[in-house]
Amino acid sequence: MSESIPTPSIAPPDIIRCAYAELIVTDLAKSRDFYVGVLGLVVTHEDEDAIYLRAFEEYLHHSLILRKGPEAAMSVIAYRVRSVAELDVAEAYYRELGVRVERRPAGSTRGIGEAVRILDPLGFPVEFFYEADHVERFTRRYDVHGAGAISRLDHFNVVTPDIAAARSYYEGLGFKVSEDIKDEEDTTYAAWMYRKATVHDVALTGGDGPRLHHIAFATHERSQILHLCDHLGALRESDKIERGPGRHGVSNAFYLYLLDPDGHRIEIYTHDYYTGDPDNPTLTWDVHDNQRRDWWGTPVVPSWYANASKVLDLDGNVRDVVERLETRESDVTIGADGFSYTRKEEADGQKVGAGFKLGNQA
Repeated sequence: MSESIPTPSIAPPDIIRCAYAELIVTDLAKSRDFYVGVLGLVVTHEDEDAIYLRAFEEYLHHSLILRKGPEAAMSVIAYRVRSVAELDVAEAYYRELGVRVERRPAGSTRGIGEAVRILDPLGFPVEFFYEADHVERFTRRYDVHGAGAISRLDHFNVVTPDIAAARSYYEGLGFKVSEDIKDEEDTTYAAWMYRKATVHDVALTGGDGPRLHHIAFATHERSQILHLCDHLGALRESDKIERGPGRHGVSNAFYLYLLDPDGHRIEIYTHDYYTGDPDNPTLTWDVHDNQRRDWWGTPVVPSWYANASKVLDLDGNVRDVVERLETRESDVTIGADGFSYTRKEEADGQKVGAGFKLGNQA
C-alpha cells in the first residue's frame, strides 16, 4: 500500500533536466578504460581520487563523476535548475518537506557552483544546482569522435519500493509522466517522468530500494550503439553487454545495457520522441505485454530485474534497502525466464495481445 509523501505549501524549484551523476568505483584505472577507452567520454579533469567526464555535446564541466571508494555505489544524482534563485526555493521546499538538506558552497563539487543537496523522501541523495564551469563543447570535433560517439546524458533510472508514492512526489516537483506500466488492478510497476522535452529525465522502477538501476547516455544514431557492441567484441569484453541491442516498446528507443567494471549499469540510448507540448498524453502499457520492454519480443535477462547499484546517504554510508511489498514486474511476466510473450485471456476465451492505451496528461 502506498505511503503518502506530504506536499509542501510552497512551489517546488524549477528543474530543467537531469544533469550529472556521481558513481563510487573501486578501481579508477579499470573504470577509465571502460568509460574513456570504450565509451569514448571526454575527460574534463582527473586526479588520484576522481575522474570528471562529459559527452561530446556537453559544455558543462561534467555529466559523470567516477570517484574512488571502498564499495561500488551511487553517491548523488543531480538536476539543474533554471537560475541561482531556484536554490533558495529548493532549500525552503525541502526544509518544509522535513528531509535532510545541505547548502553547499561553490566548489564543493569540482566545476559546480553553489548547490542544495538533499536526501529525498525516496531515500536518494539528490543535488540541485545552476552555475557550473563551461568547457569546450566537442560537437564539431569530428577529429576525436569515434564511430560510437556519445552525445549527452539522457536520464536516470531508480529503483524504489513504492511507485505510486514516488510518482506523486515527482509530480509535485513538476515532472510529467510520458509512459507507465500497470495491471488490471491499477498497480503501477514503473513510470517514465520528464522535465526536458524527451520521454524521461528519471524513470521509476518498482523493486527493493533505494537503488540505482542505471544512468543513460544518448547517441544520435543506432549505428553508434552497434559500433560499441563491435568494439567490445573486438576487445573480447562482450560480457560487459548485459542486454541488447534492441528496441524498447516503452520510449520507442533503441538501447544497449552495459555493465561497468563494478557492475554499475549504463544504458546507451537513441530514438525516443518529443514530449514538449503541454497536453502530451501518457501512454499506459499492460504489465502482461512484454513488448513494452523489448519491441521485438526478446526476453529480458533476469539480472536486469534483480540487480542495481547501492545508494549512499549524505554522510557516505550505504543506505538500507526496503523490500517492495506490492507485486513485482518480474513476478507477473514470463519475459525474464526465456519466453518472449504472455497473453491475457478474454472473457470469451480468445487470447489477445495485452497492448497499451493512451491517456490524457494530468
